[in-house]
Amino acid sequence: MSNNKVFILLPDGIGLRNFVFSNFNNLGLEKGFEIIYWNNTPFELANLGFKQIKIKKAKSHLLTDSYKNARKYIELNLSIKKENDIVYDTYRFPFSYKTIRNIFKNTITRFLIVTHSYPKGLKRIRERIKKFERKTIYYKECLQTLKEERPSIVFCTNQRLSLAVAPLLAAKDLGIPTATFVFSWDNLPKATMVVETDYYFVWSEHMKKELQYYYPYIDESQIFVTGTPQFESHFDESKVISKQNFYQTYKLDLNKKYICYSGDDITTCPDDSQYLSDVAEAVRLLNDKGNSFGIIFRRCPVDFSNRFDKVLKDYKDVIIPIAPLWEKTGNEWDAIMATRADVDLQINTIRHTEMVINLGSSMVFDYVAHKKPCAFINYDVTNKKNKNWSVKNIYNFIHFRSMPSEKSVIWLNTPCEIAEKINKALEESNENIVSAQKWFEKINESPANLASERIWISISQIIKK
Repeated sequence: MSNNKVFILLPDGIGLRNFVFSNFNNLGLEKGFEIIYWNNTPFELANLGFKQIKIKKAKSHLLTDSYKNARKYIELNLSIKKENDIVYDTYRFPFSYKTIRNIFKNTITRFLIVTHSYPKGLKRIRERIKKFERKTIYYKECLQTLKEERPSIVFCTNQRLSLAVAPLLAAKDLGIPTATFVFSWDNLPKATMVVETDYYFVWSEHMKKELQYYYPYIDESQIFVTGTPQFESHFDESKVISKQNFYQTYKLDLNKKYICYSGDDITTCPDDSQYLSDVAEAVRLLNDKGNSFGIIFRRCPVDFSNRFDKVLKDYKDVIIPIAPLWEKTGNEWDAIMATRADVDLQINTIRHTEMVINLGSSMVFDYVAHKKPCAFINYDVTNKKNKNWSVKNIYNFIHFRSMPSEKSVIWLNTPCEIAEKINKALEESNENIVSAQKWFEKINESPANLASERIWISISQIIKK
């Protein structure tokens, strides 16, 4: 390998779990790569012994955000026209006009949407973003870094951030191959593609087809199906602690079997506290009949609200909260950083609970990796916090259409049936697990524990071209 230097671009903290807190780095070193993290996060990778180059004061062009948002809306408009499916409208966020800056940005965005919602208009928007970013000081600094370091490839850990555009453009302008990883299973229908690279790494053949469908300018030869490192840690037995240690650490009752309730953020599920209350009530009912169950509540890592406080107090005999070990480095959701300790905590929470209950989360895949079932909440509460919100909106999202069978999860259709279905799931859950495993294999390349291996093999292939 004549040039084995690989730049791993971390535009934000999203890539930490996949490419820092996994075995990805160690595996690359074993294969003879020189790995340098081009780090735009507050996380100090040097503390882990990783090589890094810190990106300082990264700043996009004044107009990039407006054009990026317009691109998203135009892509959604084109998908609606192409498929005659209004589900794409649900991927939009309302415009904010709270500040002069927001008024300026969003006025431009709305104008661009009206005037460019056709294929050639979309292409013009994409090209303008590149033009703007090439004018920035940030781009020039990236260009200088790459001239000095001359890596063999720049691999971006996240396809949706505008701060990744300038460094990737700089690499392309110097003839350095670029690649990006599509980091989540629901990203492509949502029109979250912001960067454009020479190569794209996706979770599965299913995601590859999505990528080609939504972005027909991407050729099949540019796509590598690798799986995601997100699930690899579930297969690492060295991370598992004993049941006794786990129970002792979190003051759990060794005589109880625990169910995990996995929370959502307040936008995805404004009624989450009521759902947790319903599940706790069902567990009390089961316990009144001679069972011994408890609930471990794992809140969404980006939810720091107090909306669960009353439920946790009212059901303290049933619910034990174990908060995710993420670090808050700012006020925005993408400034909440995953930690290596939380990866271990999640693994052991799954290992030492019987099943998970949530609203449409990818935790179904985390649990099936441990051969355990998942139940999805599937009803609206009587007194909704947001009258326009409904579980039907959630399960109508495109990514849920990949489910091979409704038996992939246990559907909790009313509060009254929760107790019965929990009991049934723990007695005879094989059918759900088998179907969920098929869903997992459709969404993520198998075997799931070899994603990092496949990524490094693909990187090697690109370098050799």
